[in-house]
Amino acid sequence: MPTLEGVLPALVTPFREGALDEPALRALVERLIAGGVAGLVPCGTTGESVALSDAEHARVIAAVVAQARGRVPVIAGAGTASTAHSIHLARQAKEAGADGLLLVCPYYNRPTQAGLEAHFRAILAAAPLPAVLYNIPGRTGVDLAVETLARLADVPEIVAIKEATGNVLRTQEILAALGDRFTVLSGDDALTLPVLALGGRGVISVTANAFPRAVCDVVARFDAGDLAGARAAHLRLAPVHQAMFLESNPGPIKAVLAAAGHCAPEVRLPLAWPSDATVARVRATCEAAGVLA
Repeated sequence: MPTLEGVLPALVTPFREGALDEPALRALVERLIAGGVAGLVPCGTTGESVALSDAEHARVIAAVVAQARGRVPVIAGAGTASTAHSIHLARQAKEAGADGLLLVCPYYNRPTQAGLEAHFRAILAAAPLPAVLYNIPGRTGVDLAVETLARLADVPEIVAIKEATGNVLRTQEILAALGDRFTVLSGDDALTLPVLALGGRGVISVTANAFPRAVCDVVARFDAGDLAGARAAHLRLAPVHQAMFLESNPGPIKAVLAAAGHCAPEVRLPLAWPSDATVARVRATCEAAGVLA
């Protein structure tokens, strides 16, 4: 699998009249690849994975893999609150042709660090694929400690971590302790540039669903050594990144896509469609930043 770096959008899952909208999903894949993204991440938080049936989960991954046609890697979400269910989804993703797995820390049941380590080892022993661990304690209620990550360094399938603690110091701690053993990817668009400055290699991005070129421009400028340009591009997008979380993700980013005609205005319960005030504020923020889907 190619080295994971650059911009990898965390794909939304388009719905229409309650069902998966596969044509809209395939069109999204084409727009993102044309926009210069380095990979695709279906069935994560932004993809409303917890609201998908297992059959829909498999169908989303298969559609993304088929549409991507090997042009960029597909890193499929397979993490759940259950190790056995995660293994099932990981095997399903592998059968669908995914290039790698995104494995979020188990949510709600709050395992110990020993439980987290055993969980990831069990999944990757049963379904060996390159894996990105996903640490987002604000959603899961558990934090993957740097010491635990160090103990997992002997698992060859683990190639990267999506760092979404919201604290850029965690990136610094990981890189200081483990060097380049794991690629660090920002899990928060608003922290992409600070993570890159510390040695991270890219971002798993919400905003890139609608504005792939603008998000890719930040990383490309940084990689080219144009720090002033990267900073300017990042700061221009900063209000947009913040607007994507005015209400629960992926409501705001789907509102942007729906306004542009790229998907129906639908999320699945228990999420609700963003309020008119939020939709208007998101649109105004994007217009002020000079970006439109």
